[in-house]
Amino acid sequence: MMRTYSGHSSAEASNELYRTNLAKGQTGLSIAFDLPTQTGYDPDSAMSRGEVGKVGVPVAHLGHMRALLAQIPPGQMNTSMTINATAAWLLALYVANAAEQGVDASELRGTTQNDIVKEYLSRGTYIFPPGPSRRLIVDMVAWCAEHAPLWNPMNVCSYHLQEAGATPEQEIAYSMATAIGVLDAVRDSGQVSPEQFSQVFGSISFFVNAGIRFVEEVCKLRAMTDMWEQIGRERYGVSDDKALRFRYGVQVNSLGLTEAQPENNVQRIVLEMLAVTLSKRARARSVQLPAWNEALGLPRPWDQQWSLRMQQVLAFETDLLEYDDIFDGSTVIEARTQELRAAAQAELDDVLAMGGAFEAVETLKSRLVTSMAARTRRIESGEQIVVGVNDFVEAAESPLGGDGAILKVDPAIERRLATEVVDWRSARDQAAIDAALDDLRAAAESGDNVMPSSIALAMAGGTTGEWGDVMRSVFGEYRAPTGVSGATGSAQGLGEVVEFVKSMTGGPPKFLVAKPGLDGHSNGAEQIAVAARDSGMEVVYSGIRSTPEQIAASARDEDPDVIGLSILSGSHLDLVPDVLAHLVQMGVDAPVIVGGIIPEDDRPRLAAMGIAAVYTPKDFQLAKIMRDVADLAVAHRAP
Repeated sequence: MMRTYSGHSSAEASNELYRTNLAKGQTGLSIAFDLPTQTGYDPDSAMSRGEVGKVGVPVAHLGHMRALLAQIPPGQMNTSMTINATAAWLLALYVANAAEQGVDASELRGTTQNDIVKEYLSRGTYIFPPGPSRRLIVDMVAWCAEHAPLWNPMNVCSYHLQEAGATPEQEIAYSMATAIGVLDAVRDSGQVSPEQFSQVFGSISFFVNAGIRFVEEVCKLRAMTDMWEQIGRERYGVSDDKALRFRYGVQVNSLGLTEAQPENNVQRIVLEMLAVTLSKRARARSVQLPAWNEALGLPRPWDQQWSLRMQQVLAFETDLLEYDDIFDGSTVIEARTQELRAAAQAELDDVLAMGGAFEAVETLKSRLVTSMAARTRRIESGEQIVVGVNDFVEAAESPLGGDGAILKVDPAIERRLATEVVDWRSARDQAAIDAALDDLRAAAESGDNVMPSSIALAMAGGTTGEWGDVMRSVFGEYRAPTGVSGATGSAQGLGEVVEFVKSMTGGPPKFLVAKPGLDGHSNGAEQIAVAARDSGMEVVYSGIRSTPEQIAASARDEDPDVIGLSILSGSHLDLVPDVLAHLVQMGVDAPVIVGGIIPEDDRPRLAAMGIAAVYTPKDFQLAKIMRDVADLAVAHRAP
C-alpha cells in the first residue's frame, strides 16, 4: 500500500490533491485533518483561530466528507484517517458518506488511528480524560467487529513516541502497553463475544516510526513482530496465524528531517524506507513518506509526488521484494533483535505493573521528556552527528529552495469556512439535529455504544463542534501532564548560563513558556522549559492549548521577565498578534520570543510586530538560547 499523508486548506482542494495522487500511482488515501477537526471544534469557533486548514483538511460535517471523497468510490478505496480524540465522529461521517452512495459499512476498508495514549504523551490532540477516551475506543472496536469487520478501528501509534524522543525499547513497550490496555478493556466490556475476539485482535494495526539508525530499526520491527505474536497467543489465547500477524504501516522519521540543508532529507527518507521493507517477515504493509521539505513547511504536490516515486522505484525497479527474508541467519541482526526484545519486555512489564499505559501517563510522559533531553544533549555535544546541522555545515546554496518552496494556505480559507459552517447549520432540520444530539448525549451518559448515535447525527447534518460539545459536557476535558517537572535534562554547556543567572541583580529571571492555539507538538517547548529550569530560571509552563487571552492573563499574574511562544502549526502570523494585543491590554511589557516552524520570510514580519527573537529547529544549541533569554531579562529589568 503506497500512500502520502496529505490534506490542507479545504475539502475541495484536498480532493483534487487525492485524485491527482491516485492518478500518479498512489494506492490508498492517508488523510491529514486540521487541528480544529482533531480537537472537536468547528471553523467558526474562537478556539480555531489561525488553525483552519493549516496542518490538514477541515471536516466539520457530512458535506465536507462528500466533497473530500468526491469521485473516490468508498467501496474500492483503502483509507487511513489520522484522527484520535474525534475518531468515532470521523468514522461516523465516513460511514454516512458511504451509505449515501449505497455502500454498506461491511464493505469499507481502512484505518482510524484512534490511539489516545500517544496523544497524551507526544502529539497533544486529546480532549477527554483517559477513562472516557478508552471507552470511546472500545465502542469503536466493538462496533467495527459487528458492522465493519474489514476496518481497522485502532492503529496503535508508536510513530509520535519516537518523535518525542522515545528509545527503541520505549517505543516498543509503550505501544504494546497501549494495545493491551485497549484489548483488555474490549474483552471486559461484554460487547464482544469470546468467539469474535480473535477477529478483534487481528483488526488492531500499528503505525510505526522508522528512524535513521538502519540496523536498529530493522531489529526493532523484527522484535515487535515476535512480541505481538507472543502477546496474542499467551495473553489472549489467539491461535489463528493470520490474526497474529503484526500488521503495521510506517511513516519514516520526521524528527530527523532538517531545516538546514533540507536536500539531505531525501537520502534520509530513502534509507529509512529500506529499514521497513528489506526484512520480509517484518515488512510494513503500508508505507507513507514525508516530503524532503517538511521541516520548512507544508509540502507542495510536486514534493509529495517525489516521495511517492521513491516507493515506486523500490517496488517496481529493484529486486528487493522478490526474495525471502535476507536477514535470516544474520548473527548481528538476531543478537540486536534479542537485546531490544528483552529490554522492551522489561519496560513493558514495568508499565503493566503501574496499571498499564492509560494509568501511567504521567510517568511515561516524564520518561519521554528525559529521553528527548538526552537526544538534544547528544546533538549539542556532537556525540550524535546530524549532517548539515552540527557537522559538515559548509554547503552550496540549494537550488530546491527559494520562493514557493513550500505551500502556504490562503488565510481567506478560514473566513470562508467559518461563514459556510454557519450557513450549513441554518439550512438543517433543527428538530432532527436536536433529537440526534439528545440521543448521542443519552448514549454517552448511559454507557451505550456511541457509534450508532454518532452515525445518526452525521446523517442529520451535525457538526464536529456539536459532537465535541456533547462529549465534553458528559466526559469533561483533560490537561495531560507536561512531563517537565519529573524530567532530567542539563543541556550541554549550561554551566556558564547558570553562573550568569546566579549573578543577576534581582535574582533569577522568570520565564513564561506558552503554546497558543491548538498545536499539540510540545517537544520543543518542553525542552526549552527543562533547559531554563536547569539554568536556574523560574519557569512557568502549563502545557498546550492556551488561548492568547489566557497567556496574557498568566503573564499579568506571573509578571515574567521574558515570554516564549512555541508554534509549529503555521499559525504564528495569526496567533502572535493576538497574544501581543492582549499583553498590551493587560499592561504586560515583557519581551516576547517565538519558536517553531517559521519560514525565513516571516521573520521580518514578526520582528516588525515587536518580537525580540525567533528560533527554528536549526537553533539546536539550548545554552545559547538560554543566554539570550537571560540577556533579554537583564535588558527588561534595566531602568
